[in-house]
Amino acid sequence: MAPRVSGPYAVTPAGVSHSDIAIVGGGVIGAACARAAAQRGLHVTLFAPGPDPAAASAASAGLLAAQIESADQRLLPLAVRGRDLYSGLAASLKDTTGTDIGFQAIGIATLAFDDREVETLYTLVAEQRQAGLRCDWLDRADLDERWPGLAPEARGALYAPEDGCLDPTALTGGLLADARRLGVRLSQENVQRILIANGRVMGVTAGSTGTPASHVVIAAGAWSPGIDGLPRPVPVEPVRGQLMAIDWPAGFPPAVFYHGHGYMLPRGAEAILGSTMERVGFDARTTAAGLADIRRSTARLCPAILRSATRRSWAGLRPVTPDGLPILGADPDVTGLWYAAGHGRNGILLAGITGEIIADLLATGTTDADITDLTITRFAADELNADG
Repeated sequence: MAPRVSGPYAVTPAGVSHSDIAIVGGGVIGAACARAAAQRGLHVTLFAPGPDPAAASAASAGLLAAQIESADQRLLPLAVRGRDLYSGLAASLKDTTGTDIGFQAIGIATLAFDDREVETLYTLVAEQRQAGLRCDWLDRADLDERWPGLAPEARGALYAPEDGCLDPTALTGGLLADARRLGVRLSQENVQRILIANGRVMGVTAGSTGTPASHVVIAAGAWSPGIDGLPRPVPVEPVRGQLMAIDWPAGFPPAVFYHGHGYMLPRGAEAILGSTMERVGFDARTTAAGLADIRRSTARLCPAILRSATRRSWAGLRPVTPDGLPILGADPDVTGLWYAAGHGRNGILLAGITGEIIADLLATGTTDADITDLTITRFAADELNADG
């Protein structure tokens, strides 16, 4: 007989099967997980309380910078696989929902301004080529030929021609629309607690209602640690990123340009400029200082942007872990509890592949992706307490 959960939100999961799944979080990660699980014939409820202007999904620039942002080599194979998934995913969402996610595999150039950066990037080019990735070193003459007026002080650039960008708001909307088409039930209730008994998941409470589920996926981004009932700390904190949009410089060939945390990418007639990395809690406001910093860092990439007025600006909260890597996979002590959180600056890049990984785990208990270094067990409780 299935165990009961006592208390005011009691649920009795009699007859629930492995296909009764609750996904907590309606951002791009939760939407990707829900869609992929539904594609495998699983019965899914996605708890998406509604659009939050501070959510990472809506505020992301949409970089697909697999070869640029994966400074931790443990993430590079998964990042490349995630990036390469988008060509097919973009076509599929266009076909099933009519959504154009703005996918552009137009390449990313990360620039070097001094001898140390030249040496670092030149070495990385060699390493990525050895790993079988397309990667080029562009010297100053190459930059002048491709993008006249680009970063006059730059000495050269690592160029990843298969990296690119997309529209993150369109991606999230397309994933949600396709998930609903596939039968995912969308709930706007906010999940307060995970229900656990005898070492296994029993369901969730949202509002005053208990929903039985044999599997629960924690995909609530920076809000994941605030869910009651979890068996261990989820070491994810919000890190604010501010962005702005201006007109794309007239006559300037489209590509993505990157240095440090600063970048510039095309979206329609606009240039999206970013970004800051600020530990300010859940404060998702833009600031004059943050936007000025973006202007300075991106003007170094392309001085022509100084002639363009700001069209709009916004900020979001990235969910960041202590080591900068996402948390993926099963809880070691609670059957049916899964994590898909803490993607940081790589949430859009890894959304599609995260959905596939979690859906495979839900459907079969296994995945062909190597997530050994990404499970929550890498964070020892004593270390987290010391950090806190």
